[in-house]
Amino acid sequence: MSRSRIVVLISGSGTNLQAIIDQCHQKTGEIVAVISNRPEVAGLTRAEKAGIPAFCLDHKAYETREAFDQALMTMIDQHQPDLIVLAGFMRILTPAFVNHYQGKMLNIHPSLLPKFQGLHTHQRALEAGEKQHGVTVHFVTEELDGGPNIIQAIVPIDQTDTESSLSQKVQQQEHIIYPLAVKWFIERSLELRNNKPYLNGEPLPPTGYQINTCSSSKVSSNGI
Repeated sequence: MSRSRIVVLISGSGTNLQAIIDQCHQKTGEIVAVISNRPEVAGLTRAEKAGIPAFCLDHKAYETREAFDQALMTMIDQHQPDLIVLAGFMRILTPAFVNHYQGKMLNIHPSLLPKFQGLHTHQRALEAGEKQHGVTVHFVTEELDGGPNIIQAIVPIDQTDTESSLSQKVQQQEHIIYPLAVKWFIERSLELRNNKPYLNGEPLPPTGYQINTCSSSKVSSNGI
């Protein structure tokens, strides 16, 4: 089996990129490029230190969203990827871009989707009086933060939690479940069929596979 080729898109510090670099299974997959829409971000430095080709395509150089997305598609396709990973890529993507990579583009969102789509998820969860919060990895579709869920990690919200402390809890789980979802995909365990995610040939529930850190649920040694 040939190794899957992964392109990672970033906009900032790249902590999820680092988690994927650290846990990427070289026998089955390799990150062939990291692309940022913002110059001089720490994520590009992370890629360079790991020996991964790193590129900046500044969105401010393009007059329209469509023009930028077309240039980004051209850059991505030069690397012939099997998987596109959005790791803190802060851009709303055009339908043409999303459809071009249908079924092979993943995103991570800091909430238990479909709750709290969009920004400021931790503060919104606190203001809503939620008892649990978390993070979701999902396939990307034209609906913002609305693609089929692959995996969620649930964290408890304590009475003493602030936006900052809750963010830290969630980020710890991000660094566990995103590399895991990437592993499933590049090992051909995860796929999208008719807009529904399947893991090991079985359809996933609407929540995706769930890890509940509020209980004794654990990820087993084989990844599920």
